[in-house]
Amino acid sequence: MIVALIAYLAYRVYMASRLLIPISVLAIVAGVVFEGRRLSDKWSTFLLKVLGAFVLSFFAFLPFKNERGYNLDNHIEIFPYYFILMFAIASIVVHGDKVVAKLSEGVTLLQSIAVIYWVIDYGFFNVNSVLLKVVMVVGLLFSVYSVFHAFTHTVLTRTSRLTLSIWSSVIMMVFAVDNVFRVFQNEQIERAANMTEGIFVGLQFFLLGVSAIYFIQNFLMLAGFLPGRGTFFNKQYFRELANLKKEHIKRYSDRQVQIHHSLFCLLFVGVIFFLNHYYQFVPRHMAIWLVFFFFPLVLSVFDLLTRVRRPMYR
Repeated sequence: MIVALIAYLAYRVYMASRLLIPISVLAIVAGVVFEGRRLSDKWSTFLLKVLGAFVLSFFAFLPFKNERGYNLDNHIEIFPYYFILMFAIASIVVHGDKVVAKLSEGVTLLQSIAVIYWVIDYGFFNVNSVLLKVVMVVGLLFSVYSVFHAFTHTVLTRTSRLTLSIWSSVIMMVFAVDNVFRVFQNEQIERAANMTEGIFVGLQFFLLGVSAIYFIQNFLMLAGFLPGRGTFFNKQYFRELANLKKEHIKRYSDRQVQIHHSLFCLLFVGVIFFLNHYYQFVPRHMAIWLVFFFFPLVLSVFDLLTRVRRPMYR
């Protein structure tokens, strides 16, 4: 029956008068599945996640609230997004600690450099908004705090680890929202002028899918600070808040980063962002995520060349 249902849906997609499932959406699915496989130690676990997410995604075909006249094509359009969400949640539940990325002074240094580049490249310094200027000053103070820890041997206390972990989550959520907005501003891959442009756009959607699991996890780690409808600053809220703080502290390493690693990060990443700001090789959101994904490899090569055995990023 399920096979027949899938065949019928595929037929509807093929016969529809408009494009129901663009290749760009499939690229996001490919990205989230790729990262989900990387997190899974066993193929059986991975396949169970795919199957579970696929089955739960059929909730997309339930009638919308206040929907007037059931339109199957509209439900088919949102079906892949249900799968992405369900698969991401399944990965967070199954893999737990693997999804909660381990942080260090080096990681928050990299993120702070990226957010400074992001602010400069957007031209926010030229905006006449008092609120925005206050936000930028606060962000700069947190960035300076992360730089201070990366370039000194100051002990990482529980308070400093909590602060730096929250700062990391804030940065990643800002980048997540910006990334989603910018990626979906692209033309659909089907409308690309040539194969090169299609691959370029497809890579952005794929990277969005790869990072979707971590977007959701960081959102959860920030949303937990807000009281819910039934936990408005009551005992349960403060109990959950204490547990959330422990999770933030737990994921932040208390090991000191090597200063020459911090210096290499500052120089290498700073040069990359400066060149992209000046020449605009790729969009800023893509530059940031490419640096996030490839800098660990660059640092490993740097370690190999300098015969340093312990990389700062893993």
